[in-house]
Amino acid sequence: MSDTDGKKPLGLGGPRSGQVKQSFSHGRTKSVVVETKRKRVVAPPKPGTAGTGAATGAAHLGDPSKRPAGISDAEMERRLAALRNAKAREAGEAAQRAAEEAAREEERQRKREEIEAKEREERERAAAARAKAEEEERARQLAEIRASRAAEEQKRPAKTEARAPAATPAEEAPARGAAAPGSAKPGLSPRKTDRERDDRGGDRDARAKAKGDNDRRAGKLTLTAALDGEGGRTRSLAAMKRKQEKARQKAMGFGQKAEKQVRDVQLPETIVVQELANRMAERAADVVKALMKMGMMVTMNQTIDADTAELVIEEFGHHAVRVTDADVEQAIDSVADKPEDLQPRPPIVTIMGHVDHGKTSLLDALRKTNVVSGEAGGITQHIGAYQVTTDKGAVLTFLDTPGHAAFTSMRSRGAQVTDIVVLVVAADDAVMPQTIEAINHAKAAKVPMIVAINKIDKHSANPDKVRTDLLQHEVIVEKMSGDVLDVEVSALTGQGLDDLLDAIALQAELLDLRANPQRPAQGAVIEAKLDVGRGPVATVLVQSGTLKRGDIFVVGEQWGKVRALINDRGETVGEAGPSVPVEVLGLNGTPQAGDTLNVVETEAQAREIATYREKAAKDKRAAAGAATTLEQLMAKAKADANVAELPVIVKADVQGSAEAIVQALEKVGNEEVRVRVLHYGVGAITDTDVGLAEASNCPIIGFNVRANASARQSANQKGVEIRYYSVIYDLVDDVKAAASGLLKAEVREHFIGYAQIKEVFKVSGVGKVAGCLVTEGVARRSAGVRLLRDNVVIHEGTLKTLKRFKDEVKEVISGQECGMAFENYEDIREGDVIEIFEREEVERKLA
Repeated sequence: MSDTDGKKPLGLGGPRSGQVKQSFSHGRTKSVVVETKRKRVVAPPKPGTAGTGAATGAAHLGDPSKRPAGISDAEMERRLAALRNAKAREAGEAAQRAAEEAAREEERQRKREEIEAKEREERERAAAARAKAEEEERARQLAEIRASRAAEEQKRPAKTEARAPAATPAEEAPARGAAAPGSAKPGLSPRKTDRERDDRGGDRDARAKAKGDNDRRAGKLTLTAALDGEGGRTRSLAAMKRKQEKARQKAMGFGQKAEKQVRDVQLPETIVVQELANRMAERAADVVKALMKMGMMVTMNQTIDADTAELVIEEFGHHAVRVTDADVEQAIDSVADKPEDLQPRPPIVTIMGHVDHGKTSLLDALRKTNVVSGEAGGITQHIGAYQVTTDKGAVLTFLDTPGHAAFTSMRSRGAQVTDIVVLVVAADDAVMPQTIEAINHAKAAKVPMIVAINKIDKHSANPDKVRTDLLQHEVIVEKMSGDVLDVEVSALTGQGLDDLLDAIALQAELLDLRANPQRPAQGAVIEAKLDVGRGPVATVLVQSGTLKRGDIFVVGEQWGKVRALINDRGETVGEAGPSVPVEVLGLNGTPQAGDTLNVVETEAQAREIATYREKAAKDKRAAAGAATTLEQLMAKAKADANVAELPVIVKADVQGSAEAIVQALEKVGNEEVRVRVLHYGVGAITDTDVGLAEASNCPIIGFNVRANASARQSANQKGVEIRYYSVIYDLVDDVKAAASGLLKAEVREHFIGYAQIKEVFKVSGVGKVAGCLVTEGVARRSAGVRLLRDNVVIHEGTLKTLKRFKDEVKEVISGQECGMAFENYEDIREGDVIEIFEREEVERKLA
């Protein structure tokens, strides 16, 4: 196809037009004429061609063979024009971008210069203000100097008054301007020369200031120039004042540096950094810095070990003194008393013996009171401490201990704090188990003993039998040519009481008991309890020193401050001397009976000692648990798996009773069942106890205590059993009966008959049936059976059927025939013997 046919080539035509129908809301439409333009494509020049733009177009025009096919000259010219226009546009845009970038750079430069100019102005203003302040300060100082000199002039003799007065600053200014530096006029006074020297100094300052200002205007103030000290930096007013103060201190002799004090620093096993700094009297920041130099990133509230602390102490030039935590106990005064400070004290007498032998009744007769009526069940369940004054004026301190077997620890404590033991033995009952135990306690405590043979007024009394029985336990009384005093008494009639008091006084005189009442008090806790209204209360027997109201003390793991002292008659007293029993109020917790009370100087010491003892007790318990090996734990768990436990919670009125109950309950049981005390304490039953009992599914035992209203309501809601007791016998018996219920019942077998198998039949639907003859006793269907073959048991079970002829029967008597079939067992043969027996379960009880 040629170019002369009038048709345009495909794809190279001009713009094409068409119509598009637009839709609008409400059904309106509109037809719009649109024009579609062909996309212009510009091919890049081929590699190796020289020249661009018009030169290339001209080459193509001159050489039609190099044009694309079908392009006319006009079209080619149009294309070249479009290409030139595009090149021109690109060049214009590049020039415009360059101009804009230059304008932006110029704007940034202008802003930088403005910021630098502002900074220079601020620095110049600050320097001018500083110079002005310094000038004003110099003027003020010059005025003060002139004023002082004027005052001196007034005090001088009259011949100096004729001299010219000092010129004012306004008058001196022209003079300084007119006079040459260093010139002096005839007749100029030395004082004026000094003033001129000051003026010259001021001129030098002004010149330096001007020079500094010129330097600052010359360029920016750099860090080097600021730190160099030149370029206009002058002393501040504070620096000048410090210099003057230092000079004044030096003139007065205070400028010498204090000599470093070397200290002995108490160093425990671990110490807080702040506490270490306090003990060295150093700053905590310096100690932290020293530790950081050693590579330890710590704060002042962190704990460091003793070795590290010792290095720090040596670094600061002090001496480290290693101490242990147990050294806190040294706060308790243990200095021996001087013989001249010792004064006579009343003897401490403990009444011991078997239960119901009349110990408390004898003490009642001595005190002329009635204590027995106050004890539940007529037996003593607490250690009572009393003071008795005899007719001769002698004061005796009595301790009444329980005689029940459960109160062994109470009797032991009574023997340890006593001076004399009075062993009460009933004349009609002789020596009993608790009598022997009391003898052993007295011997272990190495205290003298007096035997009081009580109930001498009874017809069945036989005091000689008592003396004879005592020989078996190495107690030889005076009437048997021994050295132990014995007195026959009757608490009911009062017979022999005076003789008993005389024997006690004689024994006390031989012991020559003395104590120092002027030292800090030390005593033994006889009993402790938690009183609802008064808090923790301890019955203390003062052994040495004097316990006063307000004393700070530590007792076991508890500490406190004496808030009140109450004697045995219920009276409040201000102090208690040696051998005086008192109730002490003001403890922070209930101590253990038997703990020692010591008075210390400060609350800090008491708290530190109590904390150390509590920590030591916890560590001891933890060590005891850690010492148990895995094999021991497994063996214990295996043994416990076969033992039934009865868990209980015990709350008692006093510490001694709680201990006695726990000891008694631990003895209840055997290899099959035992009583486990989950928790015990003193005081009323609380919600905490009820919560523990509910979680453990166990009862709560209250001994002489009651549950408060909240605990009672909580126990009713949760179904927790609370049982109250006032006599230890009843408590132990009930717990023993409850533990007996956990014992497996004893199963006993009673043989009721024998049957011999004569023949074996096979019955469809039933299996093998044995035709038997009851040879002895009776055969019952409900009984158990054993199958014997050659007198060897080969099966034990129950009967599936028992028939007499074709009827099911309940029993078959001896001499009759019957049919028997075993449940799930068919290996029966002719000649086997069937043993018939019944089981009986018998309940067991703990001994």
